[in-house]
Amino acid sequence: MPRVPFWAQVLLGLVLGVLLGWAARATGAEWLGATLDRIGGTFVQLLKLAVGPLVFFAIAVSVTNLRNVSNAARLAARTLLWFAATSLIAVSIGLAIGLLTNPGAGTGLTPEDGSRPEDTGSWLDFLTGIIPNDVVTPFTELNVLQIVFLAAVTGIAALRLGARAEALLSFGEAALALLQKALWWVIRLAPLGTLGLIGNAINEYGWGLLGQYATFTADVYIGCLLVLFGVYPLLLATVARVSPLRFFRGAWPAIQLGFVSRSSVGTMPLTQKVTERLGVPREYASFAVPLGATTKMDGCAAVYPALAAIFVAEIFGISLGVGDYLLIAFVSVVGSAATAGLTGAVVMTTLTLSTLGLPLEGVGLLLAIDPILDMMRTATNVAGQAVIPVLVAARERILDREAFDSARGFDITDLDEDTGTGTGTGDAAEGSGARRPADPAPVPA
Repeated sequence: MPRVPFWAQVLLGLVLGVLLGWAARATGAEWLGATLDRIGGTFVQLLKLAVGPLVFFAIAVSVTNLRNVSNAARLAARTLLWFAATSLIAVSIGLAIGLLTNPGAGTGLTPEDGSRPEDTGSWLDFLTGIIPNDVVTPFTELNVLQIVFLAAVTGIAALRLGARAEALLSFGEAALALLQKALWWVIRLAPLGTLGLIGNAINEYGWGLLGQYATFTADVYIGCLLVLFGVYPLLLATVARVSPLRFFRGAWPAIQLGFVSRSSVGTMPLTQKVTERLGVPREYASFAVPLGATTKMDGCAAVYPALAAIFVAEIFGISLGVGDYLLIAFVSVVGSAATAGLTGAVVMTTLTLSTLGLPLEGVGLLLAIDPILDMMRTATNVAGQAVIPVLVAARERILDREAFDSARGFDITDLDEDTGTGTGTGDAAEGSGARRPADPAPVPA
């Protein structure tokens, strides 16, 4: 019997989730609603369980891997610059769409419908919260920014120790492989997680919710789609001088998983794999992708906060000026690390609203629709986390263009069960995207 492709499993989970959620709401079957909530919540909890140690070892190992890359400092600097540049473009698109469509008008929502979130973000928290008080709390409270700080310090210290840190580096690489394998088992549960998450959203909020948030939902999806299929292909074609169609063919498995899992960090191992298959050297990809999975959020930290700020301002009857829009752009470029690659974008939204002086109760207006929006936002995030390494590698003339041209999409279930990173059907030669070409083709200036 032929194996059902992963995308078909996800689609089946989506359809069943909608039907079961509708049935639970229509019949008032509390047991069914509770079951859907438990299934979706368990899937998200399993993803979160791996986030802390995965981020730590991924960042620490990626920093140490830079010792194998020439011009490592320049690669890191250019990666961060492209992160900022694309975030600025994405937030500009979000602002333009919001100003054109007025997503908060005609919704019927009032300030009384909002509520303050339990977790909020502020610049004081962001700036002073980078350094943890101890090495345990960041993992127990899942403060990803502090985990990144600890991992970066550990990686840099290991580099400075040289040969004396070889045992530590070997342990880190083994631990990372183990965590990726465990996470792979969670990823295989994505169709079931989709069923629970979508079903619970339909049961809890119903279809009427989509009517109230129709313009805002459409704005977020349109903004993300413009970034995903407009900005990124344009940069690939003009900056990297590569085929956008071939990029999407190779990167689609990770983009698809990001849409389903709603977690950039959860998708990170697959994002790194497709990036290597697209010809980015493994030593550089293992640095750029983990960094991007925790800080590169064009969907959650650029398009969405811009639209959310305009939406909340309109509901509360507050006028925004040019200075406010510039502040939104600044927050998106500088504060995206606060998003942390987890499901949802509450912290980034509260950071944006607090910077503008908008009521944080506005976040409560957006929580109901968040699961539906988060799928598209995360897919955009993941695509950007693969695009930037390709751009930088192409400009630095270390992109294996032969591997890029031959990279093909693959079904996630075709990956080798022993490693979680084996060759897929129709894949290029094993490791073809992980080496530096001996004689790279010149890249036009």
